[in-house]
Amino acid sequence: MTSLRLTSRYHFSASHRLATAALTAEENRRVYGKCNNPYGHGHDYVLEVSVEGPVGEDGQLVRREELDTLVADRVLALLDHKDLNTDVAGFAGRVTTTENLAAVIRAQLEQHWTLTPRLAGLRISETPRNTFSWEGSR
Repeated sequence: MTSLRLTSRYHFSASHRLATAALTAEENRRVYGKCNNPYGHGHDYVLEVSVEGPVGEDGQLVRREELDTLVADRVLALLDHKDLNTDVAGFAGRVTTTENLAAVIRAQLEQHWTLTPRLAGLRISETPRNTFSWEGSR
């Protein structure tokens, strides 16, 4: 049976400030530069969620509305128009880098995954120049 991959794209906006208590204020400014702005800054993120598996008898890999609902309820509702530093429990004790954002999203999806195809990976773009991806285990 042939396996197929589907990737769906989602958008959300969030703000954050890169800083860690492990560094002094001066060290945070040096390490994170303009992203350490005391007032924070925001991004219009693009999230791509990929699923993989066989095509079912209905001719579909996944019912797209089920995937969209899962992502909307478990990821977008958690992150959209939020301050990642103060509004998202998954960042407690973590720097709000996009690398860590990808890990928070992955954990949310894995924790609530009920779909038949497997979660094959995700990509998140914070800017047109910076994209982070995770590929699931095969």
